[in-house]
Formats: sequence, C-alpha cells, structure tokens
Amino acid sequence: MEAVAFAAPAFAAPNPESPHPPTVPGPRSATVMSTLATLLLALSLATDAFAAALAKGAARQVAPGPVAALRVGATFGTLEALAPLAGWAVGLAFAAPLAAIDHWLAFALLAAVGGRMILAALAAGPDAPTRAPAAAASGRALLLAAAGTSIDAAAVGMSLALIEADILGTVLVIGAVTAGLATLGVLMGRAVGPRFGRAAGALGGVALIAIGLKILAEHTLFA
Repeated sequence: MEAVAFAAPAFAAPNPESPHPPTVPGPRSATVMSTLATLLLALSLATDAFAAALAKGAARQVAPGPVAALRVGATFGTLEALAPLAGWAVGLAFAAPLAAIDHWLAFALLAAVGGRMILAALAAGPDAPTRAPAAAASGRALLLAAAGTSIDAAAVGMSLALIEADILGTVLVIGAVTAGLATLGVLMGRAVGPRFGRAAGALGGVALIAIGLKILAEHTLFA
C-alpha cells in the first residue's frame, strides 16, 4: 500500500511588491466618535456662546461690522476649545479606577450639563433683560463671558476622557463651530435679539442628553 503524504497547509509569505501589503491588527488607542456625533456635540456646546454673542449684538455691546464679530467669535471659540482639554486632562487621571462605570459617569456629566442648559433657558423667560452694563463691551468682560460659557465644555471634556474619545479632533471641531456660531450670533443679534438664543440653548441641552443616552446604550444594551 502506498503511503499517502499529508502536506501541511502553506501560508503565503507576504509579497513586498504587492500593492496591498498585509495589515496587522492592533489595539485602538482612542474611540473615534462619528462625524455626526462630533458635530452634534460641538453644536450643543456652542449654543451658550451663540446665545451670549446674540445678546451682545442685541444690546449693541459690539462694534458693527464683521471684524468685531470675528474677534468675539475667535475669543469664544478659543476658550471653548481649551476648556474640554482641561476637563479631559482631569478625567484622564481618574479614567483607570473608574473604568467599570465610566459610561454611567459620562452620561451623568452630559445629562447634568444638558439639564442645566434647559433649565437656564426656561428660567430666562421671554421678558428677560437683554441689555447688560456698558462695561461688558470691554475685552476683559468678553473674556469673562467666554470663560463662563465654556465651563460646561470642561465637564464634557471629562466625559470624553472616560470614553477614550479622540480629544484633539473633537476640540478642534468644537472650537471651530463655536467661533462660527458666536460670530453669526453677534451679526444676528441686532436683528433678532436674544430670544432665539434662549431657544437654541434649550435645544443644545436636549442634544447633550441625547448624546449621553447614546453612550450609555452602546455600553449596556449593545455591548
């Protein structure tokens, strides 16, 4: 009886001349948020800055013209981008010990920020004053207003660290969207007043809560 030889399956060596070299899977260092989620997050955080800029335009606190509006937009956009970085650094320090409940904490932070935005918009009411003191036109007051509207972004930055999001790309989008909306808010303020800004703030709060629910669902229901 002839012996039957069984050959071991051959594994093809990688061809250096191949236009499609083999890829080696590796661990991902960060969770890349979808484009839609990133834009929604940026728009939600920018609503506070938009409302503040709208009020400044309505109260004639900014000189007319696009140059002054761009200066306001750049100030709001820069601080809105730096705030999540600061929050992200704090959240990163606590990310490892809180890994088991990070999605719950991210949801809690986003829900708290979103709820505060909704309550603030509802509390303002249609008859809220639109004119602030004349000193608010100064550069120092502009920085204070921009810092005040970016506090929420710092809390959101902590949640981004907990879910290991791509912080650099996210903050660049947040800063650019905020700068654009704040510039638009100043230009629109003279025509429509701050009432539309309050409505935008409420919608931004709802969007932040929706993002928090999405993160929670991805780590619980669809894990």
